[in-house]
Amino acid sequence: VQLVESGGGLVQPGGSLRLSCVASGFTLSRYGMSWYRQALGKERELVAHITSVGGVRNYADSVKGRFTISRDNAKNTVYLQMNSLKSEDTAVYTCYAAAFGSWGQGTQVTVSS
Repeated sequence: VQLVESGGGLVQPGGSLRLSCVASGFTLSRYGMSWYRQALGKERELVAHITSVGGVRNYADSVKGRFTISRDNAKNTVYLQMNSLKSEDTAVYTCYAAAFGSWGQGTQVTVSS
């Protein structure tokens, strides 16, 4: 099982980024997937989750209305669309497959003017 994230970078406040997490070694459609983030000096927090059946989405209160988690099962990929970014969104973002206890390597998102 391997998870590889991409799409992070430096963006100005109010900007957007789309993160991707490509999964290999398992069929993504059969499992729920999550995005977590960890800012410097802070604990890791759950940002968003999408279930396998029905594609039910849940979000942290801090990102509701701004972030959207989605999946493309044909590409075995999970996305995190992040809009209206704020400086407090700066963190390393990592995808997680709970069924396997597997984490990606993370991608840095920095929101700064």
